[in-house]
Amino acid sequence: MDVRERIEQLRKLIHYHNYRYYVLDSPEISDSEYDALMRELEALEAQHPELITPDSPTQRVGGAPLEKFEKVTHPRPILSLGDAMNEEELRAWRERIMRLLPPGTKLEYVVEPKIDGLTVVLTYENGIFTKGATRGDGEVGEDITANLRTIKALPLRIPVSGDETAPARLVVRGEAYMPVDAFERFNREQEEKGERTFANPRNAAAGSVRQLDPSITAARPLSLFCYSIVASEGITITTQWETLAYLRRMGFPVATDVAIFSDFEEMVAYCKEWMKKRDTLNFEADGVVVKINDLATQESLGVVGKDPRGMIAFKFPAREATTKLVALGINVGRTGTLNPFAILKPVRVGGVTITKATLHNFEDIARKDIRIGDTVLIKRAGDVIPQVVMPITSLRTGEEKPIEIPASCPVCGEPTEKPEGEVAVYCTNMSCPAQIVQHITHFASTMDIEGLGEKIVQAFVDHGLIHDAADLYYLRAEDIMRIEGFAEKSTENLLNSIASSKVRPLWRVIAALGIRGVGSVVAQLLAQHFTSIDALAAASEEELQTIPGLGPHTAASIASFFSRERNRQFIEKLCRAGVVLAGEREAPREGPLAGLTFVITGTLSVSREEMTEYIETHGGKVTGSVSKNTSYLVVGDSPGGTKYERAQALGVPMISEADLRRMVERGG
Repeated sequence: MDVRERIEQLRKLIHYHNYRYYVLDSPEISDSEYDALMRELEALEAQHPELITPDSPTQRVGGAPLEKFEKVTHPRPILSLGDAMNEEELRAWRERIMRLLPPGTKLEYVVEPKIDGLTVVLTYENGIFTKGATRGDGEVGEDITANLRTIKALPLRIPVSGDETAPARLVVRGEAYMPVDAFERFNREQEEKGERTFANPRNAAAGSVRQLDPSITAARPLSLFCYSIVASEGITITTQWETLAYLRRMGFPVATDVAIFSDFEEMVAYCKEWMKKRDTLNFEADGVVVKINDLATQESLGVVGKDPRGMIAFKFPAREATTKLVALGINVGRTGTLNPFAILKPVRVGGVTITKATLHNFEDIARKDIRIGDTVLIKRAGDVIPQVVMPITSLRTGEEKPIEIPASCPVCGEPTEKPEGEVAVYCTNMSCPAQIVQHITHFASTMDIEGLGEKIVQAFVDHGLIHDAADLYYLRAEDIMRIEGFAEKSTENLLNSIASSKVRPLWRVIAALGIRGVGSVVAQLLAQHFTSIDALAAASEEELQTIPGLGPHTAASIASFFSRERNRQFIEKLCRAGVVLAGEREAPREGPLAGLTFVITGTLSVSREEMTEYIETHGGKVTGSVSKNTSYLVVGDSPGGTKYERAQALGVPMISEADLRRMVERGG
């Protein structure tokens, strides 16, 4: 088999396995086997760039950022839908269309979920994805092809499997969306990084798809559902039910929650029953869409305004209401973040009485100008915590009070801080009761103390045995055996594990301290520059900023940590317990990567720690952030936007994992 044939074979295999994984949720091979196929394809394309094609799986993370979106004229109007807000309005819709049809016409109805995302229009030429656009005004949209390529559920070539031939041209309508579980994870990660969070999955999806930089879209957990054919050449389909089946055969993601009825009453009963599943769906839906199955009948019914008569959206009950914001509450998260929430005058929303709602963060409060005493619009979506959307400023009386960032933690009273460039506000006390369990659990995990999970730490804290992580080294057997589940042997094992952790490498101790922005990679970087915790604690912010790979925010965070008396007392407590707080500088390793500094972003075939060890074993150095001293950015799947953007701005070369391994194999 020659190179061209092998490349084509690999592309078909990868397209197929993407379809199995992202569309059918039924993978046939392991992640490592998939990664091996992708690495082989990347290597062959690197050797033969003339064979790279737009539909190759390697081209999903598209090129350079755009200056603006180009306009795209749709082949047919991309119409909106009329709404039926209750059963009576749904019946009225049927009566209207029956009056327009010949007497005795028998209708079938297809019911599909109404996904709450961003409408997209996908164009395929001879089976190859060539263009993707937003709906826009229905006539003209924006070209977002590069962004849509990054969505793994979108087929770059059709059909994905089987012997069917792709049509000469196919234009498909779908909805880009963010799954609910992925949205919640994404928002948590954004909050932890001090970056912007989104109010709901729809906003997150819309904001992600309309990025001028495709690499940002690629880092967002987007998916897709397709549900209609806008235009085609070379195929004949007469019903909506056939349309869904055809799209599914071609490899498009199609909702499984669809049904067809010939009896109107059965259809209505199904819609009402289906709506009870609203809170169990992993996508946001604001109702169901009822469509006349026969496409010719749909066409004959025409359009009223911009709404086709042959289909209608049967909407869920509203989940928004207005009420009074009577007070501000603050939760302190396990990482020290101060999370504001609104205490509300009770109001019913979606069948539930709401008394509290999230306010996201203090920057969001200031941006929306939300005040205590305001009448506010609140929204509840599924099982997501209710949120304050906006104040109703026209109802203000002048007695409303602005909300300010608290100067001290509401739990422990210690000062708060808001690092420059971050959204979050933090409690500076790592012994704060609101975050102590998480901090001790992190410390134990980083120091490799076996048998000390979160539940056990919580039990030790509840029994008053420990008040910070350093107290672990002062535990006595008789104290531990008071805890349910501990016998003589398990107590002995835990004490031995705690004792063994006293001689961990310096970088582990640094990472275990829980300094914001200091993970294992940064901790190893610091341990290479400082031979002890005391030396690190004595370093100024300016000195820390001179370390290659250490950003200004992290340097400020380290200096701030060691400036606090409570944290210095914690270090002294570890020292008294016999924890080794010093190490030796390692001599620079030799190897093909000697003298080179790497930063890693995205998901690789191995863990971040394993890749760091691989680079260091071959003489290289790994840092946590991109700077002018960075030699290469190693880019995996779904790369982080900040590192990628900074590397682009500084002109730092970007390489794949395969490039890195070839560099080692070739001796540098």
